[in-house]
Formats: sequence, C-alpha cells, structure tokens
Amino acid sequence: MRVGSVLENQENEKRISITPEVIKKYTSLGFEVLLGENYGRHIGISDDVYLKLGVKISKDDKEILSSSDIIVQLGMLPDDKASVIKENKILIGVLNPYENKDKLENLSKKKINLFSLELLPRITRAQSMDILSSQANLAGYKAVIESFANFEKAIPMMMTAAGTIPAAKVLVVGAGVAGLQAIATAKRMGAIVFATDVRMASKEQVESLGGKFLTVEGSENLETEGGYAKEASEDFKNKQEQLLSETLKKIDIVICTALIPGKKAPLIIKDSMINNMQPGSVIYDLAAIQGGNTAFTEVNKIVEKNGIKIMGESNILNKLPISSSSLYAKNVFNFVDNLFDKKNKKININLDDEIIEKTLIK
Repeated sequence: MRVGSVLENQENEKRISITPEVIKKYTSLGFEVLLGENYGRHIGISDDVYLKLGVKISKDDKEILSSSDIIVQLGMLPDDKASVIKENKILIGVLNPYENKDKLENLSKKKINLFSLELLPRITRAQSMDILSSQANLAGYKAVIESFANFEKAIPMMMTAAGTIPAAKVLVVGAGVAGLQAIATAKRMGAIVFATDVRMASKEQVESLGGKFLTVEGSENLETEGGYAKEASEDFKNKQEQLLSETLKKIDIVICTALIPGKKAPLIIKDSMINNMQPGSVIYDLAAIQGGNTAFTEVNKIVEKNGIKIMGESNILNKLPISSSSLYAKNVFNFVDNLFDKKNKKININLDDEIIEKTLIK
C-alpha cells in the first residue's frame, strides 16, 4: 500500500504532512511513501534525507495522487489535482467542509473517502491525532512573540536607579488551547495577564497558569458537549462588552483567539473599545482569517488606529513551519494508524469507531 503527499500552495501554506521522523512509522505498517520533488526543501529537508529513508520521490504530483492509496495533505487540493484521485482511495487533511462543500460532494460522488481532521471528537483516544490542539498551541505561543516584538516597551517590570518600568498588561480573549498557551507564554516573559472566555470551565485553567480570569456578571457556561465555545446570548455579549470596555483602558497587549468552528469569528473588540485604549498598545488577532475578533482586523496587514497596532495573519504557523509540520505529521500518522487493520494488513473504515465516523465526510 502507498501513502503519498504533494506540496501545498506555497503562497498560503508552508507546512508539510509527512516529515522524516514519521517515515519509519509508515514503513513499519508496510506502507511505501511517495512524495513530490523538493517536498521539504523550503524548511531545510532535502530529498536526499527522504531517499535515505526509502521514500520514492516523483516530479509528477498527479502520478503520486493517482497511485497512492492514502493521500495526506493540510488543505484542500486544487481541482486539477483532486480530479486524479481514484475511486475508493482516501484523502486526509484539514478539508474545511464548511467552505469546500461542493468540492467535497463531487469527490464523495466519485467514491473517494474523505477525512477532515478538524472534525475529530474531543475524546481521550483522539488526543494524539488532535491537529486543532497541536497547531493552536503553537499559534498561541507565536502570537505572543509577534505582538511583543511590535510592542515598543519592555514586557517585564524593571527596577533601575533611574526609575521603575511597570510590567506590560496582557489580555487574552478566549482561553482555549491557543489562549492558554498565550497566557503561559506571556506570564513566563514577565507580563501581568488577564483572560476572558465564555466557558466558565476555563477559569480554573487560567488561574492555574497565573492569569486573572475576568468574569461577566451572571455568566452562563457556553460550552458545547465537544468542548468548544458556542455562541453567546445578546445579554451576555452586552455584559462582556461593558467589562471589556473598562478593562481595555489599562491593557497594553491583547491576544484574540475566539473562534466558533465553521462560523464567522465573533466581533468582540469594537471600534469604541479600541478608541479607549492607550496609544502604543498592540492587538494580535488570531481569528483574522475568519473575519477577526476586532472591528479593524485585516488579513496579513498591521492596521494602525489612534496609535494602536492591530495585527492579523492568514496563517501564523507559516512562521513556525518546522515545529508545526512535525506535530501535524505525527497527528496524521496516528490517525492513519487507527484506520489500519494490522492483522489483515488493510485499511478498515470502521464506522463503529467514533473517531472514524465523526471525521468521515459523507
């Protein structure tokens, strides 16, 4: 059996789905690995590294896609490449079924088995495959580093003979995986950290990392069974807005991480709130690609409003492609390993398995 992967569109995506460290794991299951030429060169992995591990390298992406039993990618393949995948083969990736509905329906009609890893259930057995958590963890860390680099003051409190520089105050909006990592990173670098989230279960996690949790009066626990945030009521939004308006007057750096899967990002920081912030403050919006959590977020731009920098990128993980590829490749292998019937040496799409059933696009 063959597992294959081709390069993503390099303008949008620098991560790869198969790294050298997972090759032996695939071959131990009996898979032959096929990769496109210069597959990892942009992140410092030469074809020779792959060849020494027994990988077959091809210049023809369509040949790889048509001859592989399992194709692993990050995003959706372009139409001309997706069209060569054969019946009963498997495509695994972050296929974004909300945006790619028509494309995925057409592939499904061709009897191609489509697995979208962002649909993984939040159960213990799926943790080693959880691409949302592994990637969000890195995104939260990098958002803090990027925002601190654009903040033109020191972060920790510094006491000198000339006077004392106060510690920067950071607010993290959304205390999921990315938010919690942002809190931990900002705290390690000496900032005073506050956080807010619609899920009351986050309070204990925030406080365990040394952050102060901002509680909206009369809060309800807005958490789905799968552990994600769900949309807040208008009353909650109004109370949250009032709390944020007052808090932002004394905040130096804001990290926005609030997302609802498959929906436009909630608008949390409105123009009136930004107008009340101190000049020189920085907002990093991790929700930019889904519309942003602020009124002024623009993808891949730094917008300045009244001396406040608002940053948003389409894919912050392109700035950590080696680390993010390493984790993603391991997540994907663990998913393939779960699909593989080791006794009979074949793929088994067992719909009684919650992991398989939830991620299969029907």
